Amino acid sequence: MSKLYPTRLGLAAALTAALCLGGAGVIFAQGAAKPAALVSGKPGAQAKTPVFVGSQSCQECHEKEFKSFKANAKKAHAYESVRKMLHAVSGDELKKCYECHTTGYGQPGGFVSEAQTPGLAEVGCESCHGPGSEHVQSQDRKDIKAKLNAKDCVSCHNAERVAAFNFKPLIYGGAH
Repeated sequence: MSKLYPTRLGLAAALTAALCLGGAGVIFAQGAAKPAALVSGKPGAQAKTPVFVGSQSCQECHEKEFKSFKANAKKAHAYESVRKMLHAVSGDELKKCYECHTTGYGQPGGFVSEAQTPGLAEVGCESCHGPGSEHVQSQDRKDIKAKLNAKDCVSCHNAERVAAFNFKPLIYGGAH
């Protein structure tokens, strides 16, 4: 489990602490950048740019979906393919792998490396639903992409990659 902020306590304790602070605290995956608005600790402050917090942050409220995703979705274990290929790909090729086999690579608070951001070293909830920092703080559905469609899949499941890797998007196919 990744290290969580603002505390190193368990997820439930950290969420409780965040809620007791009037919503000022937010849980961030290890290595995730904290938006300036949230660092201030002002209750009700909103992030200007949502950042990735890791799927573990989703589990508290979405336990059934989280368990189903981890058990049934191939993409939940996509980083295993990257581990197998580490010795055979160049740095630039590896970066291209990270784009689809991790959560938020190249985006604010997204995957940096397995050592720095282990909680994002898989395709997680936020790969499809978007960065979750604001949703974790507010618990409001409007702060996350709740309804998905085929267009949400094309960043990874595009014509070039479908041809190269012979896979297709499956909306809700084992997702949760």
